[in-house]
Amino acid sequence: GRGSGSGARFESAGYWSGRPASQRSSERVEGKFINRSNMSGYPTEKPCVLGFDQFGFAVFRRHCDKWKQEHRSHEYSYPSVSASKLESWQELLSNWNEAGASCMDKMHSFLEAGVPIKLRGHLWKCLLGSELVKESSTHTYQEYVQELRSQLANLGVNEYGVQVAISTLDNADQNKAEKDSRACNLMANQNPEVTIETLRQIVLDVERSFPTHCSLMGRNPEAKEGQAKLFRILSAYAKYNPQIGYCQGMSYIAAMLLMNMQEEDAFWALVVLLEKPKYLAGFYEHSLDTIQRHAKIFQQLLKHRMPCLWQHMENLEVAPLLFITTWFLTLFTSLPCWDSVLAIWDLIILDGINVIFSTGLCILQLLEARLLTMSDVSVLLPTLLRIPVDISRYNVLVPALWITKVHKWELDCMQSVVLEEEEEVLLSSGRRSIQAAAMEKVTKLNGKNAPDSKGTGGKRSTRSSASVGRGTGQQETLKNTLTKMLKIARCYLQDLRQMSEGHKESLPQDKALIIHGHAKRRSTTLNNKGQTRKVNSGKSRSERTSR
Repeated sequence: GRGSGSGARFESAGYWSGRPASQRSSERVEGKFINRSNMSGYPTEKPCVLGFDQFGFAVFRRHCDKWKQEHRSHEYSYPSVSASKLESWQELLSNWNEAGASCMDKMHSFLEAGVPIKLRGHLWKCLLGSELVKESSTHTYQEYVQELRSQLANLGVNEYGVQVAISTLDNADQNKAEKDSRACNLMANQNPEVTIETLRQIVLDVERSFPTHCSLMGRNPEAKEGQAKLFRILSAYAKYNPQIGYCQGMSYIAAMLLMNMQEEDAFWALVVLLEKPKYLAGFYEHSLDTIQRHAKIFQQLLKHRMPCLWQHMENLEVAPLLFITTWFLTLFTSLPCWDSVLAIWDLIILDGINVIFSTGLCILQLLEARLLTMSDVSVLLPTLLRIPVDISRYNVLVPALWITKVHKWELDCMQSVVLEEEEEVLLSSGRRSIQAAAMEKVTKLNGKNAPDSKGTGGKRSTRSSASVGRGTGQQETLKNTLTKMLKIARCYLQDLRQMSEGHKESLPQDKALIIHGHAKRRSTTLNNKGQTRKVNSGKSRSERTSR
């Protein structure tokens, strides 16, 4: 249930930090949302906005334009945390530095019971270890921000008027003869093209990131400050890691962190998430190669875990990469139920990137029966791009996620399939190039030896060579595909053989298959699957998970 502490939950979030007590006390909790008496900061939204829910998202009047565009639920099912549980959480986090290992052992059971919203930012800092990264850095966050402000000052603006800065710099580019000394000084210090593009992209994404959240919505002072904070964090990271700079999608993660943390804490948390291999290292590159590869790995996982749904999509010619890439780029922050988003991110920050795969698989398992009834692409694809509210509710999605497990060995196996397929594509491309060069050479030789034949014989020879080449390539592709399938099958069969022989105790924990929602369908081939799930069902996630 939502509990009686919804107002306290709302005030505890990061976007409230620094607001005067008198300003906070004027907010009133009324049922499902917080109603603000002064809406003068929202001249265009005033007729439409009724208030803001406990997480800070705008509640619109039904049937207005904003309401029709909105895909967000304000009915939360996040579990309330009792006073005794809150005290246990506080004790756990207060002893983190002295007993970090023992705290981690308890973390899965604590998370499964629900995280107190006012402690989430502190918890994320502890799990990420961002304080250590901050202390070991050669530059402080304030130094990065000061450098940014100096650059903007050269344009005659600050972080609250970046749109003007971009416009000014664009005009300077178009009128190089009229560049003033300030723009010249900026260009002398760094690559102006990279800086212009980075600033422009950050500004565009800041305006698009959670535009219905009170800290980013409109032009009132609170929203302007929230937008400036988000702009500073993203720009500071571009300076912290110029090799990556800024990439589309980062703004969603930074904004979510900012809703739960102070500005500087959110910056160092973003650094850890984007730098550590456990999390999102390489995820946000301008080429998006890493995200696309992870999406292909998930595509293989879908193919082998949910073959019926995979075949259904194949029949409808729906490419899974169309929705998987979007899920991975936003990392599920676009789900309509914000309490579920936060619970997913609790797990991502605890267990790392594997949770992204298990979350995607869990959503598809919950949607599978519905998707299989859809025979029209124009209905199926929008359902996957905008997950229905009833599926994304906390009391539906999160319990299912806790019993949906994707193991590292599975991901390694699927990754090998993806890498082999990519290698096969490259080899096939190389073979086609060699064959084309050889055929061209043969055609030229035939033309020289038999000029009166007008190349007729050469053309027949070319077609024959091409046919032989295609046949050989198809045989090799089939052979490689069978080899990959056998490799994957061995992993599954080895586990099943050990379980059927009564050696379940000797099976490593990270090989225990939990395929939620498919026990009935697969019982014909995996006849001991139901027994395995019964044994595992009494265990907590921490006992099932091998980190």
